[in-house]
Amino acid sequence: MDVPNGEYYVNVISGDNIASNKTSFTIEGQSLGTLSSSSGNFVEKETIVAVQDGQLNVGIGGDGRVNAIEIFPMVTPTGLTVVEKNLYPNPSVSLKWDEVKGAAAYNIYRVSGEEDEPVKIGTSSTPEFSDHTVLLGYKYKYWVTQVNERGIESGKSAPIEVALVDETKKAPNPPIHLSLVNTSEEGITFKWDQAEDALLYYIYRAKLPEGPFIRVGISSDEQFTDRSVSPTRHFYYKVSAVNLGGMSDFSASVKTPIAKVVQRQMEKLDRGLVAVKVENGVYLSWRMFGTDPENVAFNLYRDGEKINSKPITSSTNYLDPHGTVGSKYSVCAVFNGEEEPVSQPVAVWDKNYFDLPVQKPEGGTTPDGKSYEYTANDASVGDLDGDGQYELVLKWYPTNAQDNSKPGYTGNTYIDAYEFDGTKLWRIDLGKNIRSGAHYTQFMVYDLDGDGKAEIAMKTADGTVDGQGNVIGDAKADYRNSSGYVLSGPEYLTIFDGETGKALETVNYEPPRGNVSDWGDSYGNRVDRFLAAIAYLDGQRPSLIMARGYYTRTVLVAYNWRNGKLTKLWTFDTNHPGYEGYAGQGYHNLSIADVDQDGKDEIIYGAMAVDDDGTGLYTTGLGHGDAHVGDLDPTRPGLEMFAVHEDKNAKYGIEFRDVETGQIIWGEYTGRDTGRGLSADIDPRYPGNESWAVGGEWNDTTGGLYTAKGEKISTNIPGANFAIWWDGDLLREILDHGNFDDAKQVGIGTISKWDYEHNKQVNILTAYGTFSNNGTKGNPCLQADILGDWREEVIWRTEDSNALRIYTTTDPTEHRIYTLMHDPVYRLGIAWQNVGYNQPPHTSFFLGYGMEKPPVPNLYFKEVLNATVDVNPDLIRTDKSKGNVPLTVNIESGKHFNISEVNIPTVKMIVNGKTIFAEPHSSVNGNKSNKLMVKFDRRKVADALKGYSGTLDITINGFLNDGRSFVAKSTLKIEK
Repeated sequence: MDVPNGEYYVNVISGDNIASNKTSFTIEGQSLGTLSSSSGNFVEKETIVAVQDGQLNVGIGGDGRVNAIEIFPMVTPTGLTVVEKNLYPNPSVSLKWDEVKGAAAYNIYRVSGEEDEPVKIGTSSTPEFSDHTVLLGYKYKYWVTQVNERGIESGKSAPIEVALVDETKKAPNPPIHLSLVNTSEEGITFKWDQAEDALLYYIYRAKLPEGPFIRVGISSDEQFTDRSVSPTRHFYYKVSAVNLGGMSDFSASVKTPIAKVVQRQMEKLDRGLVAVKVENGVYLSWRMFGTDPENVAFNLYRDGEKINSKPITSSTNYLDPHGTVGSKYSVCAVFNGEEEPVSQPVAVWDKNYFDLPVQKPEGGTTPDGKSYEYTANDASVGDLDGDGQYELVLKWYPTNAQDNSKPGYTGNTYIDAYEFDGTKLWRIDLGKNIRSGAHYTQFMVYDLDGDGKAEIAMKTADGTVDGQGNVIGDAKADYRNSSGYVLSGPEYLTIFDGETGKALETVNYEPPRGNVSDWGDSYGNRVDRFLAAIAYLDGQRPSLIMARGYYTRTVLVAYNWRNGKLTKLWTFDTNHPGYEGYAGQGYHNLSIADVDQDGKDEIIYGAMAVDDDGTGLYTTGLGHGDAHVGDLDPTRPGLEMFAVHEDKNAKYGIEFRDVETGQIIWGEYTGRDTGRGLSADIDPRYPGNESWAVGGEWNDTTGGLYTAKGEKISTNIPGANFAIWWDGDLLREILDHGNFDDAKQVGIGTISKWDYEHNKQVNILTAYGTFSNNGTKGNPCLQADILGDWREEVIWRTEDSNALRIYTTTDPTEHRIYTLMHDPVYRLGIAWQNVGYNQPPHTSFFLGYGMEKPPVPNLYFKEVLNATVDVNPDLIRTDKSKGNVPLTVNIESGKHFNISEVNIPTVKMIVNGKTIFAEPHSSVNGNKSNKLMVKFDRRKVADALKGYSGTLDITINGFLNDGRSFVAKSTLKIEK
């Protein structure tokens, strides 16, 4: 259509009363995408375009359903000028511009050196505005828009720049001698020398030495305290002096130590001893705890007799050449020459797996007369009864389970709990109103309230029967439609007792489904895409995350389970203003990790992340896919994510990103639906994980194999299913399935080694007699470190689903690492492994070739009691501390506990993020039962504080013999 040149607001309305609709639009060459709506619904899309040739061109494709195209001319303001600027002490900028006829209001936008894009700073009803939020020494750029009576905003005016400086004056020199005064949980204080002629000082902070540095404060003195961050990580500060002549260069930076320790409550486990008959004896493997000191040793007993000549200090596995299948074994920890209580004896497996018998439900017939049977499916573990041993929770799948995209009735989904001897504890029947499929039931097994026993949390409905036979809601209700979908009726979230299966509390599931088509289609596919996870949102105790949607609208809801009550913490909804860019970014799974090192977990929900408080952290906009989160590149700080993306038009089909900021470190355009990828250290020639993605179908053996730095090292790739720590080295192996039966949609479980010299996969285990789960996904029931040392076990179902076959490694290893279940990222990865399309767990530290010693996790199991401490001396000279003179700490328990209950080897000092265990020789002070004297290596403390100054908060904590903990705070003075 012919129109005068200029800017125009265009609003397109598309839909149909009696048919579904998919119509694409292009306005002046600008694509509006495809507008989709179900029958009887209409959608709108608006944009602003510029016409320069006298014609406004509209392109229409797809179904071609156009109800209206609204066009309004938009006049952009002109004549923007600076009327006045004031520098000090009350800086301001006054603007004016030409009046626009018919304008209802004007919006003012500004950008300074602290923003990348213009930010709206105010609205005016007249063509003038005064900005009183400017800073002396800064340069600004302004724009203005007009808003008409319909609320439609024009494009931005030509910009105008203004510098709040006096060009006749000289800026000051940068401050010098920036140094720390105090680093504590309450704040970080530092000082500097006065800069001549400075009126003010601007303070900047960064998380990395190279920045970016963000202004966090202003000071008129030569000292500043930053109370806006918690010192759970290192920060870097710089200071700039400012006067009428402008800002100085930055000072040299100062790095802050870590002063705050966040302890996580986790499950208290036993040593998990496993004994397996091998060709030359009995192979033994057991857990080292994350709370064990460096010098922990172990003794082993066969039939009550010790079999090692001296305590074992170099590993957590052992070969007993004299053991037999009839032997019984026990293990005990040895601290400073003294034995802890000996574990309960365990029997010997006659092979490297054992079958856990399970009770398969009876099959049935759907309303349309089709019969079905059951197979064992996804599993999880938790200590359901508080005995320090894991129990197994199993989901039963009917053979007619459906993907959301496919119609059809399904059988009920069952959830069972078993002891590892096959004793069934309970069965929950989710009922006919929970459809069976990978995306419907996500079951969380975790100790949510800290009572030492895990709960079960999952979505339920009318007709769900708990483990005690109690029905939730209306037992007779049937909300299935003729296509087998459940798109009406109430939806619930239920917390179940892990020991009995009893429903403890049931609430309405949030968010409700509402209008089905609001989630991306009208037939029931995208509305019922559910995810779930456990996250430590306060850093100390677990919370429950339940989610709905990832293709379009996405909603996450966080809960606490405390004292028998479920309490909602927050809701994140991409329909909320400001979060539109987070829609459609979810994956078939999710990850949980403390990505910003504040001690609290974030939810990595595919291509976007949600902070611990329920606010959006970032979105990459790359859309749907699958991913892996962990310390994938140990040469850079923080955690990374490797992801693949299904959108063939995505800028990156594969990408490797900083999981805290969303910054893409490297990526590759693929131009296709890149459906599967994996990340694991499989090649010792390159530091960090290798990452790869399939080049075509799910079982493609070609694609791209990349180093952690993005260098492509092979077009041959391993399987892109699971990765497992299995053999004796630090590289990870490939867990997959072979001999795939396309008709039955099952394969046989396998473990393979990547031969990096010849770029091929070499089989090291085939689990004959087992089947993999979930069709071409081919995952096991569970992969986790549930027994023995840090290597992982794998559970596949037997071919007849009458048992779960649990495999453990019998390869000896010289690497001594604490149980992976005491690593926060890994443990939560086990909790979410059953969610959606299962993915393997990863760790918060790099576990691979050339790895550094893993950090000591700060954990507690039961109640935490307060103690007081006196540190002597409290002054540490980092360059002069004598290694032979210990640091003495007197711990006083007061009335909180008896000091004799302290398990002395577990006492440790956390200083600047480093964990230092107490020296072996400690004692109770005389006859005073409430005081304990422990000693620490002063040289280790001094080494942890090198390069720092001022005073620093430190933490001393430890365990009591009954599993409770104590914690105390103190302060050290630091000098060079």
